[in-house]
Amino acid sequence: MSLAGCASIQKMAVNKLGDFLASGNSVYETDDDPELIASALPFGLKLMESLLQTSPEHPGLLLAACKGFTVYSYAYVDGEAKRLEDTDLEAARTMRARARRLHLRAWGYGQRGLARATKTSPEALLADPQPALARLKEKDVPLLYWSAASLGLAISDSRGEAEMIARLPVVEALLARARALDPDWDRGSLDEFDIVLAGTRPGAPLDEKRLREDYERALRLSEGQRASLFVGYAESSAVQRQDAGEFRDLLDRALAIDPDAHTEIRLANVLAQRRARWLLDHVDALFLDAGEPTTSSGKERP
Repeated sequence: MSLAGCASIQKMAVNKLGDFLASGNSVYETDDDPELIASALPFGLKLMESLLQTSPEHPGLLLAACKGFTVYSYAYVDGEAKRLEDTDLEAARTMRARARRLHLRAWGYGQRGLARATKTSPEALLADPQPALARLKEKDVPLLYWSAASLGLAISDSRGEAEMIARLPVVEALLARARALDPDWDRGSLDEFDIVLAGTRPGAPLDEKRLREDYERALRLSEGQRASLFVGYAESSAVQRQDAGEFRDLLDRALAIDPDAHTEIRLANVLAQRRARWLLDHVDALFLDAGEPTTSSGKERP
């Protein structure tokens, strides 16, 4: 067999594995042990990068790498940066810089996937995204979402850098196209991410009406099963309005969810509940008048 034939067979095998890695919910998302996943994810991410060296245009691998690096950085690196702010600001800055780099790596894969899907260049997507994005179809919504998430979170971690802030219109264009194609995608995930994204828009007051609409729509579509929705709305809206009572109520709702009742998003709920507990421990730092540390029912918080 020729070397070309061997290379072709190798690429076919890589593409098959890439299809598998990109399909459906993984064992990561259904797990209940965040530390186990934190240890396992880096190996999986480096495996994807190795496969992409053999098949650099594989659409499933590009999407999986974009999603994987975004989830890992947001759930573990960003989260650790926030926790370190209490005890070691320099270490927190270092960790946030790492999160930014990982989000940008994720965006790089998303950008490559978008360029392939739209038959344009990555540079053209940044310069004028709307004409290229108009070519995408409903099947491309996951790529639009994870690309928007990776770039939006990189902007959030950049803390006011003008060059990164200038990319916000790209994030908004990606989300707008996803909404146009499938507004209900993934049970309200587009609305939920818009709530998270609201905090990255510098200089402009929060549009509370729009935030509330996003929250209520995501709540309806998710049937109240996503702890991350309550946590995100608590941080983006209740803190800005200095409504400590609603803040606590939202986090109580996040903590009331049984992760085992929704196994397909078990890990996401476990991680969001961890964030909720951390926020409840820091109410005094977030509110001028934190009020009483009890639930709306007067019972001790779990």
